[in-house]
Amino acid sequence: MDTDVLIIGSSAAGMVAATTAKRIYNNKKVLVITRNEKTLIPCGIPYVFGSVSSTDNNILPAEKAFDSSGVDVIHNDVASIDRQAKTVKLISGEVISYDKLIIGTGSTPLHPHWLNGTQLDQVFFVPKDKVYLDDMQQKIKDSKTIAVIGAGFIGVELSDELQKSGKQVILIEKLPNILGLAFDPEFGLIAEKLLTQRGVNVMTDKGVKEILGNKKVEQVVFEDGTSIDVDAVVIAMGYQPNSRLAKESGLPVSDSGFIKVDEYMRTDDPNIFAVGDCAEKRDFVTRKPSPVMLASTACAEARIAGMNLYKLSAIKTFSGTISIFATAIGNTGIGVAGLTETVARKEGFDIITGVFEGIDRHPGSLSDTHTQKVKLIVGKESGVILGGEVAGGLSIGELTNTIGIIIQNRMSINSILTAQIGTHPLLTASPAGYPLIKAAENASAQILKYFNQ
Repeated sequence: MDTDVLIIGSSAAGMVAATTAKRIYNNKKVLVITRNEKTLIPCGIPYVFGSVSSTDNNILPAEKAFDSSGVDVIHNDVASIDRQAKTVKLISGEVISYDKLIIGTGSTPLHPHWLNGTQLDQVFFVPKDKVYLDDMQQKIKDSKTIAVIGAGFIGVELSDELQKSGKQVILIEKLPNILGLAFDPEFGLIAEKLLTQRGVNVMTDKGVKEILGNKKVEQVVFEDGTSIDVDAVVIAMGYQPNSRLAKESGLPVSDSGFIKVDEYMRTDDPNIFAVGDCAEKRDFVTRKPSPVMLASTACAEARIAGMNLYKLSAIKTFSGTISIFATAIGNTGIGVAGLTETVARKEGFDIITGVFEGIDRHPGSLSDTHTQKVKLIVGKESGVILGGEVAGGLSIGELTNTIGIIIQNRMSINSILTAQIGTHPLLTASPAGYPLIKAAENASAQILKYFNQ
């Protein structure tokens, strides 16, 4: 079987890469190989344990997108890639030749090799696998006390969802704050307070030594010698790139396991691209390798790969991940884009921070008004915005995206201070007290003070 463009994987990266390739190169045959009959929405996985109730309500419309775009699909799994012959071999034995190949094999849950007890019954991970998650949902149903190890986004969101069903949930984090790799401490504390108020027992500064039980999990033992009794454990300690196929084919892979790519998402083989969680990333600001794995980043990479398959465009490149994260606990959202203050200072940037806390509607007497806090991380001499954090109502998702666009376009404080915005009482903060602009004013005042010293 022959095809012009072959994509391995049908999640966010694979879907967007395929539809983009077909849109840009309509005369090319585009084929997707996926092991999944139904592909899950990755970011929605924690919510199948509560808000959406089932994996069936969390399906990525990949098949519909492929069908409407004229993309062909094979449900199978790839056994190997032969770069010299420009073919892939399926586990069924079939061989498919390609002209251009895009690898979008994603990531798999990190299994801590040093942690004893992960093989016990009722110890779970959080893969992007519908069959596994359906089985997990059934097995966890009768558990009363559940420990979630790892307080990144998956751990936090899963804990919140599990507590909704009346379970006693214990969220365990080795760092001093939950969400500590994504947010500055004051924003992590906002999330921690919200989770605690909603009934989750949050334990920070707690390293796990081992998991104990007789066939089935019974206890989590901490490094300080204390322990807790549990009925189930969910390990949410991050993900690792699924780059086996690339590595076995001889493509360069980083020490962390990511497939090495350039700004056009090309590997060192000009006919092979890699996108999504399996592809190497660099931070937009620091230029250092970044372990960030986000569906939004994957989609950006996929569009760039799809556009550059047969003709490179110097303006259609991926210049590094801005690391735009957001989550919600109840009706409160927290988001971050770019560098946090903690990371910026650690990297040696000379910065100031601008902070303002206001409200997201006006007047404040409106029933759905929510406090909105904005923090901007700004280069002291240049005034360029390196990062921002937001906490407020559910509208902060789009505000976080706005900050991401500001960072990507290397805008300065002056750009925000002179920005024209539209406002409405039911939709936004007051134009006279717009938190993003007021945070910029706060930063500007500090910069002026610095230069007038």
